[in-house]
Amino acid sequence: MITGMLLRSLDKGSYWFLGLLGLIALLVPALHLLLPPESALHVPGYAVALMGKYLCYGLLALSVDLVWGYCGILSLGHGAFFALGGYAMGMYLMRQIGDRGVYANPELPDFMVFLNWSELPWYWYGFDSFGFALAMVVLAPGILAFVFGWLAFRSRVTGVYLSIITQALTYALMLAFFRNEMGFGGNNGLTDFKDILGFSLQSDTTRTVLFSASAVAVGLGYVLCRLITRSRAGMVLAAIRDAESRTRFLGYRVEHYKLMVFVVSACLAGIAGALYVPQVGIINPGEFAPANSIEIVIAVAVGGRGTLIGAVLGAVLISYAKTWFTGELPEFWLFALGGLFVAVTLFLPKGIAGFLIARWQGFKDRKSAPGTATVANEGPAQ
Repeated sequence: MITGMLLRSLDKGSYWFLGLLGLIALLVPALHLLLPPESALHVPGYAVALMGKYLCYGLLALSVDLVWGYCGILSLGHGAFFALGGYAMGMYLMRQIGDRGVYANPELPDFMVFLNWSELPWYWYGFDSFGFALAMVVLAPGILAFVFGWLAFRSRVTGVYLSIITQALTYALMLAFFRNEMGFGGNNGLTDFKDILGFSLQSDTTRTVLFSASAVAVGLGYVLCRLITRSRAGMVLAAIRDAESRTRFLGYRVEHYKLMVFVVSACLAGIAGALYVPQVGIINPGEFAPANSIEIVIAVAVGGRGTLIGAVLGAVLISYAKTWFTGELPEFWLFALGGLFVAVTLFLPKGIAGFLIARWQGFKDRKSAPGTATVANEGPAQ
């Protein structure tokens, strides 16, 4: 049954996309581990980590496209779910440091020793277990999304008002996590990670495994989103996006559908954050900044809202552009981002993926038109 649903949900473009992800997941580690550094095809370690970070943003963009492109919920606070997943993984990594920290205290992270904490806070209990940390990666953003969504959707908050509230949510969390009293490292956040599951984070093998895990996560996230959007529930979500009042009038519990997709989206964002932290090596309150959430929304718009593949493409392109601009022309990055968004809105309203799909469909129509005309002309003669 599940196999049948999966086959019905995927099309030719999906298979190409998943195949490309699989190729990337195998090829990049091979070029990094098997080729010598002097080879022109060798992928250096920093590039592996950088591409892994791009894939994490791609998974985050998928989560945003699921709620915005298919349900019409414009969330400007998905960075909060991303950061919560990252903090859950960061807490596990901090607990793995043990007595190898600056203060050599196996019971407390270095920043707690520095701030004169006498004991580990209760909400840090359990994070010495990888399984518990993985559960919290999903549960922390999922529970927050459930509580927030239940209150917002039950009150029928929609449109720009919902967008503003989601932005206020992530901003409030950013301010809270900046406080040293919260026990999450304050302004500096969590960093100086050593290993994961006993494997050094500085190891080439660990980097490639994390990269491949990010590619696999994007693929699985894409399949999950396709299963949802191509199901009967997906049809209801599209109806809510296009005509929420009419959908409610037909008897559907609109708030339940919106809550379901919002929670699933938040969990995907949390997984993206958890994969992001060990590859980047730090998580701090800056990840909660509303600007990060807005960047991902722009990436979805650039790639193509409501296409899923376009969301991943847009996230990778925007992330690469940010890396280049912040390195070469840092003062122009925000202008370039704003200009790109305006240009896409004016000239590519359906994004890059939407433009490519339209061109491909036009090409197929032109290709089939001559044959159709020939058959029509030969019909009467016969």
